Amino acid sequence: MDNSIILAFFVTLFAGLSTGIGSCIAFLTKHTNKRFLSISLGFSAGVMIYVSMIEIFVKSKDLLTLQLGQKMGSFITVFSFFGGMLFIAIIDKIIPEEENPHEVKSVEDIDKKSKKLMRMGIVSAIAIGIHNFPEGLATFVSALQDASIAIPIVIAIALHNIPEGIAVSVPIYHATGSKSKAFRYSFLSGLAEPLGAFIGYMLLMPIMNDTVSGILFGFVAGIMVFISFDELLPAAKEYGNHHLSLYGLISGMIVMAVSLLLFL
Repeated sequence: MDNSIILAFFVTLFAGLSTGIGSCIAFLTKHTNKRFLSISLGFSAGVMIYVSMIEIFVKSKDLLTLQLGQKMGSFITVFSFFGGMLFIAIIDKIIPEEENPHEVKSVEDIDKKSKKLMRMGIVSAIAIGIHNFPEGLATFVSALQDASIAIPIVIAIALHNIPEGIAVSVPIYHATGSKSKAFRYSFLSGLAEPLGAFIGYMLLMPIMNDTVSGILFGFVAGIMVFISFDELLPAAKEYGNHHLSLYGLISGMIVMAVSLLLFL
């Protein structure tokens, strides 16, 4: 296992376990810092959209046109891109809207007297796990493609996992009175990301070649763009306002662009 694969796994593990940061924020504050979440979610979307469209999609097309020819390679790239969108859209559709971890939640909005708190927390943890599985594969493949994009990607994924940690830990804490149990569930839900990376690696590496890599890059680009438009940007706007989410979006794109330029 070479250094690039080890780095990609490390990046994915760190990004997934950042749900624990959300737990810490939930326990240390009584009110949600909505400005921070709005900017950070917009930032995450900016990083993911920029790297998907400027770097990963282009990498997919380059590999596939080289292997399959200009016309066929271009068609497969586009199909792979929208195939990734369809895949994550189906997962999103399976999870009921009220249990979706990307629906906007605040620390102070949790009904602490609800008898359904434990179920809410457990279902949120499962939902986050399902969402994070393809996100883990996307993070892993993105980091594996080029080490220069690893740090901005992990920052983006980590920031957007913070509200997910809040969604899991707060209801479980108020249902059980145990901070350790709430933190544990939140922490474990993030393990789906490195698990997704590991399973993807085990399934794909034996058959990996330039054509499979190209399809995978296109697929991952679609996943990341869908998550950005369907989940991150709407949540960023709900937590703050239009301008805050936009500033975060542009900042994320700038950071991603500069990081890529530095490694030319």
